Amino acid sequence: MAANNRRMSGKKGAQVGSGGQRRRGLEGKGPTPPAEMRKGHAKQRAAQAKARRAQGRTTQRRGGRSASELVVGRNPVVEALRGGVPASTLYVQQFIDNDERVREALQLAADRGGINLMEAPRPELDRMTNGLNHQGLVLQVPPYEYAHPEDLVAAAHDEGEDPLIVALDGVTDPRNLGAVVRSVSAFGGHGVLVPERRAAGMTAGAWKTSAGTAARTPVARATNLTRALEAYKKAGVLVVGLAADGEAELGDVEALDGPVVIVVGSEGKGLSRLVGETCDVWVRIPMPGGAESLNAGVAAGIVLYEAARRRS
Repeated sequence: MAANNRRMSGKKGAQVGSGGQRRRGLEGKGPTPPAEMRKGHAKQRAAQAKARRAQGRTTQRRGGRSASELVVGRNPVVEALRGGVPASTLYVQQFIDNDERVREALQLAADRGGINLMEAPRPELDRMTNGLNHQGLVLQVPPYEYAHPEDLVAAAHDEGEDPLIVALDGVTDPRNLGAVVRSVSAFGGHGVLVPERRAAGMTAGAWKTSAGTAARTPVARATNLTRALEAYKKAGVLVVGLAADGEAELGDVEALDGPVVIVVGSEGKGLSRLVGETCDVWVRIPMPGGAESLNAGVAAGIVLYEAARRRS
């Protein structure tokens, strides 16, 4: 009897059912997602690493280089490429809905040459742009190489000319900077000087407004604008500040035909106190129409025209 019990004890009892899990496990799960979208896949890790490197370059700063910039969205990307904005990489979302703007962006990038075309999954573009509405297109603008303030004077002397430079004090709109760069190029100037902080830099917007002239007109960046202007004065360059209550009218300043740096302040606040005290002379632009002020781009263009007229 004991032997019989031992034989019975080895038998399996009743089993609990699977509740249909085995049957559902055999059902299809839809098409296999692309490798870049599959968690843990080597291609996804490679795409993520590439995006991290790209984003790391957007925050990198060293010496005279600005941080790189991302232009986000279909219209901004197309406009930047049309305007000749320098670019290193065009990121295109995988499985993007193809429209005229996407096709034009790809064509412009291919025609220009030197622009890498990278396909990336949407989550990576979302992360690169911090959740902005990129619409599947992201353009990376490389860091701008700023000149040293002394380079602008040296370039003029190398050409056997008196320096003609525009310095911007407190101008924060990149479009104004781009307009000034364009005017400096048009009227034979030797460059633009901007402060490192609290001022517009050579962004994609500035490049676009400059209409390509930023490629041949240097922009220098000064850690301290006042000290840079004082160094110009020691080098024999006259510092002319523009102000609505300037002591002299523009047409009366004969020194514009010599070495000069024209300092333009912001439309609202004008020149800062320390920069204003550094100027050798304050000049006003006569405005019979009664306008209280001009934006930096327009003001600089007027003075540059007068300087070019005197030098011709």
